[in-house]
Amino acid sequence: MTTNNEMIYSVLDNNLSRIAGIEGAVLLSNDGIGLSSYLLDRDTAERMAAAASGVAATMRAISREVDGGRVIRQLVETDDRYLCIVGCGEGSTLIVVTSRKARLGELGGEAVRTAQALGEWLGTPERGQSSAS
Repeated sequence: MTTNNEMIYSVLDNNLSRIAGIEGAVLLSNDGIGLSSYLLDRDTAERMAAAASGVAATMRAISREVDGGRVIRQLVETDDRYLCIVGCGEGSTLIVVTSRKARLGELGGEAVRTAQALGEWLGTPERGQSSAS
C-alpha cells in the first residue's frame, strides 16, 4: 500500500523534475510543519518549512489588507537561487528552490501545477479548524 508521503513525493518528482536547475522542494503546513520534501536533507527541509511559513503568512495578511484574494505564488530572487512559494490546498504551502538556470515561466507554471495536483487530494486544514461531525 502506498503511503501519503510516497504519493506526495511521486507528485513532486513527476512535476518538479521537469524544471531546469531544480534543487529541491518542501511541502509544509501553514503553521510551519514540514509534510514532505524533495531532494533536500531533513534539517534543511525543516528550516525551510519554518521560514517559508512566515513568508507565506505575511503575504496572506497583506493580500487580506488589500482585498487581493488568495495568494497564488510568490517569487524570491537571490544572487544564486530562485524560490517559488505557492499555496497548496487548504492550509498547505509548497516552496520550490532552483538555481538561476531555471526559466521563471517554467518554474512558476510547474510550481502552480504541482500545488494544484497536491491540493486536489491533500486539503490539510489549518490548525484550530475542525470538521463538523
